[in-house]
Amino acid sequence: MVSTTVWIILAGAFMTYLTRIGGHAILSRFERVHPRIQAGLDAVPAAVLSTLVAPAVVNGGPAEWVAIVVAGFAGLYLSLLPMVTVGVCVVIAVRYLLG
Repeated sequence: MVSTTVWIILAGAFMTYLTRIGGHAILSRFERVHPRIQAGLDAVPAAVLSTLVAPAVVNGGPAEWVAIVVAGFAGLYLSLLPMVTVGVCVVIAVRYLLG
């Protein structure tokens, strides 16, 4: 028998799929997307990233604080994925160095 946790994960995956396909279905009906809508859609990755990072910074320690500063500076010169990679590597390195 499948555990409750597996059902919750499957339900979450299915709902995520529905929201993504629903957004595509709605936006594909328009020939052109209004610039304000496009600007909002462009801001989504940054908003999602900040909701993931903020609790770690608030509840974290020195490793997370150093990583957010370094990743912030890296974000001025790098795209999203390399910036996140730099932040993760800094957290790992500082945690290793601090013990």
